[in-house]
Amino acid sequence: MQVELVTRRGCHLCDDARDLLRQLGVEPQIRDVDSDPELFRLYDFRVPVLLLDGRVVGEGQLNEQALRRALGV
Repeated sequence: MQVELVTRRGCHLCDDARDLLRQLGVEPQIRDVDSDPELFRLYDFRVPVLLLDGRVVGEGQLNEQALRRALGV
């Protein structure tokens, strides 16, 4: 399973989601929405966005329960 987190610099919700994923033992691939025109087009105001195998499974303020449900842990 490929776990990606679409983020941007200075986004506290992004930092929180990354930290929660790490607490759950998941090291996501971090993708910067501002450095990729396609990611920016798709997810600009939606960050953080959690992708599993390329499919959006969560966005915005992600709490531990939502992440566990999305990851099946």
